[in-house]
Amino acid sequence: MTSSQSSLIEGLRAEAREAPESGIVEAMNYGRRRGGVMGLWAGEGDLSTPDFISQEAARALAAGETFYTWQRGLPKLREALAHYHTRLYGRAFDPDEFYVTGSGMQAIQTALAMTSGADTEVIIPTPAWPNAAAATGVLGAKPVLVPMNFGNDGWTLDFERLTSAITPRTRALVVVTPSNPTGWTATREDLSFLLALARKHGLWIVADETYARFWYGGGPRAPSFYDVMTPDDRIIFVNTFSKNWAMTGWRMGWMALHPSLGQVVENLIQYSTSGVAQFMQRAGVVAIEKGEDFVNSQIARVRRSRDIACEILGRTGRCRFAVPRGAFYLFFSVDGETDTRKLVFRLIDEAQVGLAPGTSFGPGGENFVRVCYARDPDQIADAMTRVAKVLMK
Repeated sequence: MTSSQSSLIEGLRAEAREAPESGIVEAMNYGRRRGGVMGLWAGEGDLSTPDFISQEAARALAAGETFYTWQRGLPKLREALAHYHTRLYGRAFDPDEFYVTGSGMQAIQTALAMTSGADTEVIIPTPAWPNAAAATGVLGAKPVLVPMNFGNDGWTLDFERLTSAITPRTRALVVVTPSNPTGWTATREDLSFLLALARKHGLWIVADETYARFWYGGGPRAPSFYDVMTPDDRIIFVNTFSKNWAMTGWRMGWMALHPSLGQVVENLIQYSTSGVAQFMQRAGVVAIEKGEDFVNSQIARVRRSRDIACEILGRTGRCRFAVPRGAFYLFFSVDGETDTRKLVFRLIDEAQVGLAPGTSFGPGGENFVRVCYARDPDQIADAMTRVAKVLMK
């Protein structure tokens, strides 16, 4: 790097300059350059967006729906989101509670921008998807990473450690349940504790329910803050179309929060993306209204793949993990392997299978590796057999 290039970088805001590189992307780039690798490193499945969704986008595009649109989202899509939540949670929702964003990531960024900033802190239980912590840092706030416990009961929140992490600067608590990468899923008791903690200290909760439908307990979705909250609680829900309807590349999500905050959300959307393309939103309406069979078939499929992955890796005698209660990731450690970045690269080279290193997911995840099993069960069986063979050398 030349001195002039160094000067350019030094001229940037420290928060932008110091944004961490993604260890997940590093593994992906290495595997893609190598070629011939089954990529189970990213949080997406192998299914393309269903035709009935894509065709609606094509219809709207052909009809000329290419102009500026509602900053909060098309009224029709916000109504569809309200009806969808009413079906899932068993109570009435108002369309004015919902705001369409350019991805779940933008929803997270907007929620954090609303609640935190310079000289504030955001608590994030880890291991956790790294983007929320990185987005917190870019805003000038400090992500406070609080490790969960891992033992015979699997992954559990450390309530004492969480409580001790709160300071006068704490503004928000990010809760992802079901969890990426661990599969941990909060119980109703966990959610009640977290809500009581937030109420006591005046904190906002950013509730990431991306994987709410990928839940292996009873019922159509995982336990939720909706089950324990009152309307005036400081909770901002973030979600995405990516997982339920195989729309990762579309970059479309939503936020749900008290209608009194709507103008603030609209302003922040206006000053970032100025709304989501109309033709994409038309596809979102169809996904919600006609996609339930597809969602249920995906859940059944990944559950089979989960069981296969657990069985094959469990037989090695070297892998330690908790059977995921939700989401579609298996987070496992390997006896004797302490450098998971090195292990991931070795598995790419020797097994031709791409996983994500646990070092990407914060404190508590360093000795683990994440596999995304949202894939055809036969392919998962093949990939995990190859991984097991390398681990048994």
